Amino acid sequence: MSRIGKKAIAVPQGVTASVTGQTVRMKGPKGELSFVLPDDIEGKLENGQIKVDPREKTQRARSMWGLSRSMVQNLATGVTQGFERKLEIEGVGYRASVQGKNLVLALGYSHDVNYAIPQGITITTPKPTEIVITGSNKQQVGQVAAEIREWRPPEPYKGKGVRHAGEFIFRKEGKKK
Repeated sequence: MSRIGKKAIAVPQGVTASVTGQTVRMKGPKGELSFVLPDDIEGKLENGQIKVDPREKTQRARSMWGLSRSMVQNLATGVTQGFERKLEIEGVGYRASVQGKNLVLALGYSHDVNYAIPQGITITTPKPTEIVITGSNKQQVGQVAAEIREWRPPEPYKGKGVRHAGEFIFRKEGKKK
């Protein structure tokens, strides 16, 4: 039995939810999101709560049960509060700025890196060495953060690069004479 899957997801105030077939849709102040449940999982909307249950007692149905519940919970959180990721830039001359619909990164290359901001994502730079990514879709926010970090991941000797806020970088000792 899935401990996570057993819990019902309460639909927050100001959010309209619907379950049609295998598709769960939620619309709220931060936008509209949907998730298609796997074939092994059945979704029901009852009394302002969404309940997901496995159709059969197979291994795959049990493994998809908790995942489906978490994905539907992320829909509810995304349309009400949204999600946020913070990135920190460390290194001499490394900086970021938002210009129109592009994030311009100076990461020690001979040229600036222009990253086109996807639709549904908001990127701000409160400081030149800090990037804040916000959006209603948790997967998309994480993907954008990973793509930005990919341009210059933190290196283990000096720690220079783009890292997630609070990320620990295991440091190596330099070579000895």
